[in-house]
Amino acid sequence: MGVFVFLPLVLPLSAWPIARLAEQRLHPRTATRLLTGVAAVMAVCSTVCLGLVMVVGTAQLPGNPLPDGWSDPEVREAVPYDEVAGKAAIPALCLVVVACGRTLWRHGRVRRRAHRALAGLPDREVAVLPDQVPYAYALPGRRRRRVVVTTALLDCLEPAERRALFAHERAHLAAQHHRYLLAVQLAARANPFLRPLRTAVSYTAERWADEEAANAVGSRRTVAHAIGKAALVSRGTPVATLAGLAAPGPVPRRVAALLGPAPAVRSWPSVFTSVGLAVWGAAAGTAASAMSSANSAVTMVLILHAATPL
Repeated sequence: MGVFVFLPLVLPLSAWPIARLAEQRLHPRTATRLLTGVAAVMAVCSTVCLGLVMVVGTAQLPGNPLPDGWSDPEVREAVPYDEVAGKAAIPALCLVVVACGRTLWRHGRVRRRAHRALAGLPDREVAVLPDQVPYAYALPGRRRRRVVVTTALLDCLEPAERRALFAHERAHLAAQHHRYLLAVQLAARANPFLRPLRTAVSYTAERWADEEAANAVGSRRTVAHAIGKAALVSRGTPVATLAGLAAPGPVPRRVAALLGPAPAVRSWPSVFTSVGLAVWGAAAGTAASAMSSANSAVTMVLILHAATPL
């Protein structure tokens, strides 16, 4: 495997340029899908390679349950600096598993608690809570997807701005933005180098819903006013993987984008532009990460099979 086993751990750096440029130059829908796909693939590849290195490190520990042949010099030579890298990979992979598990647990807990809190309300798409704390968010579900909003937030908005609020939250539910947000959250937990992509997707998912809301109500300025007012009084969403009108982030940039012209829908940017170069660079990094992890996995399986006593 050589040093190629370590490449997927650092190749997410190749996606940093597109994380910033996609926010500015790509349609929010395209940017959200592209960045989420890149983050998910790179996170899986880096985790696979971290697991391969961990196998070598675990085999060196006394009393481990692995076959004795897995600690042979031939196996250890497959990983550079096997004694240090192998043992360091053990706590690193444990941290990844714990962090991802905690993110999934918290996401599921918040969703379950939110659904239980709405159990006594009418079974409608919009659930209005008599709460003095202003907030709103899109609550996904297997049987029922609902828009949750409090009376305190509705009292702060004009009728047209309320329509923009509901259109924004419905856009989150229709496009299932919680899946994109959860995917990049897990990717960032798996590899810290993917955190810029998580931040970018949090922004582009909101911009995607902003544009859908503007199309639904027919006024970009109305949506901008609703976002500005909600951001001033709202506390955001209960968890980062649930989307909402006043989600934390660069609200002034969202408002400025809505006060400008609508973004152009492009399937793929030209390679002769800065965003095109960044997209192709991220695509190349993702492909290299996938090939490196696949090659390392196949090589490790063959080596371990040869070292396993019959």
